[in-house]
Amino acid sequence: MHERLEQLRGGLIVSCQAYPGEALYGSHHMAAMARAAQDGGAAAIRTHSPQDTAAIREACGLPVIGIWKKSFPDSEVYITPSSGDVLALFAAGADIVALDATSRPRPNGGTLERLLEEVRRFSGELAAAGEENGSSAGTGPLLMADISTFEEGLAAESMGFQLISTTLSGYTSYSRQEPGPDLELVKRLAENCRVPVIAEGRFDTPELAAAALQAGAYAVVVGTAITRPHTLTRRFADALKRS
Repeated sequence: MHERLEQLRGGLIVSCQAYPGEALYGSHHMAAMARAAQDGGAAAIRTHSPQDTAAIREACGLPVIGIWKKSFPDSEVYITPSSGDVLALFAAGADIVALDATSRPRPNGGTLERLLEEVRRFSGELAAAGEENGSSAGTGPLLMADISTFEEGLAAESMGFQLISTTLSGYTSYSRQEPGPDLELVKRLAENCRVPVIAEGRFDTPELAAAALQAGAYAVVVGTAITRPHTLTRRFADALKRS
């Protein structure tokens, strides 16, 4: 198994992301957040944009999972939607790039199969980028499929994704909409897929994260409950207003 994948086994992946208008927006803040997560025992970092990926790559030695969110008028797909986005993240130092692998129509009439073909065509460029920036991209691209249903997970594995994540369960109109994390999806994928299954999406307590591992997850991603203090503060403030 790939060395970086082995480092994720049984571990906590902390999602460090902030956006314009938020107090922690900026690559220096996200690099500090990643170092704090590393100090707390994180096994890897998931982050947004080439800029934050590069800053976190320099700040800590943990594996970095990169994404790049972009909006398009003709598609609901927004997580790393193009092959150019994938290549930019690898060039910035990502060890793994995660992208939307749902069955929804993609921007500009593209297809997931075409995106994967383009990324593989430029695998030589990824190897060269890995040698320059010290990431493991030099051993070949590691791609994570962010999916929302069991069928999408199976399809992603058949397309050659090295990891499958439940990130988008509840965020597509046709996936499970109940509150809380989709432990059933984690369990079904873990029982039926040969590649690592990553649990992500509303795992907001240590107990739920542990339950994901017990359900068969290879690793668990936690974001808001650790790295978005304004959201956590709002929950407390709103509870006090209701009291």
